[in-house]
Amino acid sequence: MIFTTIIILHINNTYICTQKINVMTNTPLHFSAEEIRFLNLLAQKFPTAQAASTEIINLEAILRLPKGTEHFLTDIHGEYETFSHILRNASGVVRRKIEDVFGKKITEREKSQLATLIYYPEEKLAVLGKNKTTDEWLYVTLLRLVEVAREAARKYTRSKVRKAMPSDFAYIIDELLNEINDKKSDYIDCIIQSIITIKRASHFIIAICGFIQRLLIDRLHIIGDIFDRGPDASKVMQTILNHHSFDIQWGNHDIIWIGAACGIDAHIAEVIRFSARYENLDTLEDAYGISMLPLLTFALTQYENDPCECFIPKSSSDEKSRDTSTRITTLMHKAISVIGWKLEGQVIQRNPQFMMDERLFLDKINFEKGTVHIEGKDYTLKDSNFPTVDPKNPYKLTEQEKEVIDRLRFSFLNCEKLQMHISALIGKGSMYLTYNSNLLFHGCIPMKDATTFDVFPFNNELVKGKALCDKFDRAVRRCWVNRHSTDVNLQSDYDYCWYLWSGPSSPLFGKKKMATFERYLIDDEELHKEAQNPYFKLRDNEETCNLILQEFGLDPEKSHIINGHVPVKLLKGEKPVKANGKLFTIDGGMSKPYRKETGISGYTLIYNSTSLVLVSHQPFCSKSQAIEEEIDIVSSRHVVELSTYPICVGDTDIGIELKKQVDDLKNLLHAYTVGLIKER
Repeated sequence: MIFTTIIILHINNTYICTQKINVMTNTPLHFSAEEIRFLNLLAQKFPTAQAASTEIINLEAILRLPKGTEHFLTDIHGEYETFSHILRNASGVVRRKIEDVFGKKITEREKSQLATLIYYPEEKLAVLGKNKTTDEWLYVTLLRLVEVAREAARKYTRSKVRKAMPSDFAYIIDELLNEINDKKSDYIDCIIQSIITIKRASHFIIAICGFIQRLLIDRLHIIGDIFDRGPDASKVMQTILNHHSFDIQWGNHDIIWIGAACGIDAHIAEVIRFSARYENLDTLEDAYGISMLPLLTFALTQYENDPCECFIPKSSSDEKSRDTSTRITTLMHKAISVIGWKLEGQVIQRNPQFMMDERLFLDKINFEKGTVHIEGKDYTLKDSNFPTVDPKNPYKLTEQEKEVIDRLRFSFLNCEKLQMHISALIGKGSMYLTYNSNLLFHGCIPMKDATTFDVFPFNNELVKGKALCDKFDRAVRRCWVNRHSTDVNLQSDYDYCWYLWSGPSSPLFGKKKMATFERYLIDDEELHKEAQNPYFKLRDNEETCNLILQEFGLDPEKSHIINGHVPVKLLKGEKPVKANGKLFTIDGGMSKPYRKETGISGYTLIYNSTSLVLVSHQPFCSKSQAIEEEIDIVSSRHVVELSTYPICVGDTDIGIELKKQVDDLKNLLHAYTVGLIKER
């Protein structure tokens, strides 16, 4: 007999249930009135002791399953085709599953075709056509896909697997995933033959391939810089939004898009400047429907006869720079750059605590001589034709510039698609994330030296480390929530949001300066250098990494730091694994301009139940070649850490929450047993 005596007292608003739990413990249960209210609410979902017991058994079994596989990616920079392929092939895991299942039973050509089919089922079926997709081919292919799906689903509960199934074919896939034996072979054969006979094979292939892809990435972590440089940031965002489980840590390039969507003028100018610099205004105009006509009209008025050579887009060759479209982009590039320098100058002047006066240049230009005075020295400007700059009030926008910014602000604030994407960036994003003993952030934790965090005056309060990140995080969220407000008191939040883009103590930027003005207009390469925050040298130091992990409440003995932002110069011998395995920097150059430094096309860090694996990717050919010629991304795997025992769900952050649910259900079960709550 487990429960031998029950005494229920109500003293000082507390229910005390005294009972003999078992012969070993004579422990009373104490439920406050608040806890009783909570248990009554829980009882609505689990109305009987049997229901509570069943859920306890289910959750405790789940806690002992292997943890789901996490994939970490960073610095995508609009490279949609590469990013999409890496997701579709699960950073090479799909091909490994095919190898595990079939080994030498099928040829390499058959494995490649099967892999490509899983990556791009609709497109591959279209390429194969009716001549090659005979009934025999369909039968064999369906069986093979079922075997791969069964392997992918092996470590998950049937409940979780069912939730991942496409609704149209859930019942059929569920049946096919059960182990095939001699007694069921005719049954399975009949299902496959029926799918083919009723002409649903193509639909089923598309469904089960998507199902396989979903199972192989349980959680997707995007560690910043989704936007800029590459041509398809909007497609990248939409792909991320379609993923079943993801989080985002903001990068400095993401923050300017967040600011622009909040209607912050300086961010709007910077988003357009960057898009023009990489000749990528299509992202704004075609993907998001934001018209550049106001800027174009203004640019033609002011700079039509100006060669604007310093503002020819970086991607343009000499021949292409003479194209009409590139010429138009060049004019807009110069116009928005000047507007941007004015707007950022206003922010700096409003905020002396930013200590960024050295970034004010327009007031230091001698227009007669065509020079600018920097750090006690005069430098010749490559372009000093700035007709909209008033030397007496250089940071004031002209009436025409104000009109341009006003119209652009309206477009950014009212672009439904952009607002939806940034809403996801806010809702699923943050300055940093602690997840399963890993600390994820894009750039850096600003440091003064190996044992001291850099201090920053945030609204007259000196903050550092985690507190600094939290302050910035809340400021960004206030900007978003109040983006349609006209309250002038929000200006400081808007300015702090801008500071995240290029401020010396910004965790997202991590450099002493952003030398935009110097790189555009001054030949001296010494002025082009952007000194990094000490963090980027100190991150090789294990003690510094331990200090950062402790600052964020993590155990240094079993935790890691994962970030991106600065490409790993693999060609120069730099390694992505630092501080004796405490830190992983996984910007491998998915963005094409960085590949000449890295020699590869990105990293994926994979964290499964047995190991941490770093996967490096060679440049992706193209989607069409991948489909037609069955060419995959060449990826190299390097196991950087092996677990001494399989990591279970119970060892994860989700496991902590599930254990709390189990404790609550056990309390409910006790309450049912002792009569505090009636079964329904």
